[in-house]
Amino acid sequence: MIPFDEGRARLVLAHACESAGLPGPGDARLLALGENAVFDLGDPAVVAKVGRGPELYERARHELAVATWLSGQGVPVVRPYDAVGPEPQLSHGHPVTFWHRLAPAVRPARPADLAPLLRDLHRLPLPPFPLARRDLLAPVERWLASAEGHVDPADVAFLRHRRDAFAAALPDLTPHLEPGVIHGDALPRNVHVGPQGPVLLDLENVSHDLREHDLVVLALSHDRYGVPGEEYLAFTAAYGWDVRDWPGFAVLRGARETASASWVAQQAAGNPAALAEFRRRVGSLRDGATDVRWHAF
Repeated sequence: MIPFDEGRARLVLAHACESAGLPGPGDARLLALGENAVFDLGDPAVVAKVGRGPELYERARHELAVATWLSGQGVPVVRPYDAVGPEPQLSHGHPVTFWHRLAPAVRPARPADLAPLLRDLHRLPLPPFPLARRDLLAPVERWLASAEGHVDPADVAFLRHRRDAFAAALPDLTPHLEPGVIHGDALPRNVHVGPQGPVLLDLENVSHDLREHDLVVLALSHDRYGVPGEEYLAFTAAYGWDVRDWPGFAVLRGARETASASWVAQQAAGNPAALAEFRRRVGSLRDGATDVRWHAF
């Protein structure tokens, strides 16, 4: 398997830019490297997202459709670059999408910036195209398989067992909120506060599911990633409800922790910091140590 690193992503991006009629990426600046490699192309004012592999094509296509729909609903979201066609480019087997670059942020996003965006999103009717359920655990096998030979097989077996247990428990949850449109990865890092206010980013996981999904994310960020208590309370006050009061919270939190620990595994090959973080997360789950802080990765 060809490793997906910055060099590979740049090669894919150059081919995609040529196919899309955009100038070569030249000194494009890498902004993030995770499920996607995200690049700022500089001139034109475009950001490109390069997916790790062909299995992410449908997700990339979905994100473009969702962004167009949400913009039409008046939700401030990042917009696809309209000089390129409405479908992702497929370059060397990798889906590539292009987006209008946002104006520079005026400040970092805070949890309270996320709450009104979620309220607006949660009030929307379903779009004129199908939305899947938010299957948190579906990618776990792919993430763990990509780490084969780089992480302890016992850790992989442990996460697979947790995945199966939570997958069996999720269908029995009784929601407090009416199910509907959700963001699916509702974190302040997916909000950009520009001159016109907060804008919602990373729409790949927009789904039709329990709205509690979007609220558990920040509760977990408070517990695991050190979001200060006062910021979390500002979020719940702005949204109007604290998901920790919901009887299903522990199950949804556990499923998300399992997915989050598994996600880091795909970064472990050749990345000692990722391997150390994977071990930290798995170790804390084994021990039931909910006070162990995880490092954002």
